[in-house]
Amino acid sequence: MSNQHAPVGPWLPKPTLTGDLVVLRPIRPDDVLVMATILSDPDVGRLTGSVHSSGERAESGEVTGELWDWYGTRATVDGRLDLAVVDRATDEVVGEVVINGVDPANRSANFRTLIGPGGRDRGLGTEAARLVIDHVFAELGLHRLSLEVYAFNPRARRVYEKVGFRSEGVLREALAFDGGWVDAEVMAILRSDWERDRSRDR
Repeated sequence: MSNQHAPVGPWLPKPTLTGDLVVLRPIRPDDVLVMATILSDPDVGRLTGSVHSSGERAESGEVTGELWDWYGTRATVDGRLDLAVVDRATDEVVGEVVINGVDPANRSANFRTLIGPGGRDRGLGTEAARLVIDHVFAELGLHRLSLEVYAFNPRARRVYEKVGFRSEGVLREALAFDGGWVDAEVMAILRSDWERDRSRDR
């Protein structure tokens, strides 16, 4: 069990985490090209809550200066973790995993991920989530990791449940979409959940 008063981190340098299916590595500036394409995928926009209608696109697929600036600084920004998800079978970037919203006093943070069309339905997102969960509890000293998943994304919810997240409640009508409202489910995994699951898997 980690010391409750020890610092949360370190966040730099960014790690490289290797699994059977994916490698999570620091994001490089040249990743912006593929990330722009992934972000323009309609499912990515809808499932991440980045758009509010089926006809709206989160990004145009064009590489803007803002996108260059964002992905160009992910490897050096402190206090959060942004890693590219690389498919080991193709050596292509298929998405990203992010730990942000860090609250050092309460040893908590937010988890989010997105996987583009080229990385879906092959277990890549599941393994990426497991790798980053192991890292934040084993190396960064977090106590709690939480997320929100929209009701129209049951596939992601199943993945989160599979890797140890537990449901904590529902944010009713949290997203306006296609003229209606969509609930968001709050899920979290605690260090004690992770330790128990890891012991059971041994």
